[in-house]
Amino acid sequence: MGIPSEMRDFWVNKRRTNSFPIASPAEERRIQAARNCTQEGARAGARAAAIACVTSAVPTLVVCRVVPWAKANLNYTAQALIISAASIAAYFITADKTILECARRNTHYDKTT
Repeated sequence: MGIPSEMRDFWVNKRRTNSFPIASPAEERRIQAARNCTQEGARAGARAAAIACVTSAVPTLVVCRVVPWAKANLNYTAQALIISAASIAAYFITADKTILECARRNTHYDKTT
């Protein structure tokens, strides 16, 4: 079960006719700016995830050793889930905000009209 050959040939031929072999300098700058924004967002997200990991791990582990309810009900898997959920959320929120902020910064409107 795959793509029928005539549909595949249509898409292959369409891709060949619409692709430009050489990008314009403006397009190259846009591609490089998008790549830089993505790298900047990943870097900021990793930094935020590391900070969130430490700031959520310390209280979680202390509470699981001190509070009787937590000691009885939160096993190692639950503790790891709490810590990793905070880290994952921090990574994606920070990366998304950073990429959007960088994209806004790199947006240039043509004011000729």
